[in-house]
Amino acid sequence: MNLHLLHTGPLAVNTYILPLSENEVLVIDPADCPFSQDEGSVISYLASKNLRPLAVLLTHGHFDHVSGLPFIKKSFPDIPVAIHKADSAMIGKDSKVQQGKSLSQMGFFEFLPFVSDLPGASAFLEDGKNLLEILGNCECSSEAKKSLEDWQVLHTPGHTEGSCCLYNEKDFTLISGDTLFYHSWGRTDLAGGSERKIHQSLAKIAEYCEEKTRVYPGHDHAGFTLEENF
Repeated sequence: MNLHLLHTGPLAVNTYILPLSENEVLVIDPADCPFSQDEGSVISYLASKNLRPLAVLLTHGHFDHVSGLPFIKKSFPDIPVAIHKADSAMIGKDSKVQQGKSLSQMGFFEFLPFVSDLPGASAFLEDGKNLLEILGNCECSSEAKKSLEDWQVLHTPGHTEGSCCLYNEKDFTLISGDTLFYHSWGRTDLAGGSERKIHQSLAKIAEYCEEKTRVYPGHDHAGFTLEENF
């Protein structure tokens, strides 16, 4: 698995470009925006490599993981955006209200204009489903369809109610969003967070995924194994 990592947005989110075929990819958690003076950086990378994004996937709805949506939708108006239903109000027409709750808690209210009136979801991540089931209507190559089928959604609430991980059992790869970090896990003190639920989710990951699985979280160090953490 040859994931490409871009650091984007005001909190240096790990944005992943996930290859599905020679030139078809998924974009995970785009956060580039004018506030961090990196708007368009994801699109620029895709253009430089002649890559075609099939969809945008959001591991959860927090402001620092979704602020790049307008720039991708501007270049690719028909691209589907997928998020868990429990976090779906954090994008779309209600994003200003929902994002304002977390931003006010963090004392970062000046970021609100960059996550107001965001593009909405057109697909939903569901626990146990693979990405082909979720994005089956997108036009793509047979190779990309096979790759989509290898990725499974794990609903891992705790950081937010709709937090999800993406797991590829064949390639021993887990994209964990802000659920699991290197020797740590996501904060639970913001709206929708739950310390009890995140520990349940961590136990689910430990039980479900192979120890040699490499983990690619939403921030900081990426590529460590589950064995190093549990």
